[in-house]
Amino acid sequence: MAKTLKEDAKRYLVDVPGEYVFRCCDGSVFRNMKELRDGLANMSEETYAYHVNSDKNDFSRWVREVIGDEKLAVSLQSSTSRTDAAKQVATRVTWISRKLA
Repeated sequence: MAKTLKEDAKRYLVDVPGEYVFRCCDGSVFRNMKELRDGLANMSEETYAYHVNSDKNDFSRWVREVIGDEKLAVSLQSSTSRTDAAKQVATRVTWISRKLA
């Protein structure tokens, strides 16, 4: 993996600065992609629907604008359900983690 790609991968998995954490409507707070992965796997369908609907996709936007992972942001934008979104994040975290090993 090229140095810049490895640096990007590391950046994708670290905690974001406190002012950029994702605050869920249910009180959950996500500081990084691993917390997003776990949060999506465990959140209620109602919470997911609040953040992802025909008007918006807060998770995709946060991943794009704060984390900077365009590939995952696009995947989340096209996810059709909470479980699909959780799988997309889990797959991406696993791929990045393997690249850094």
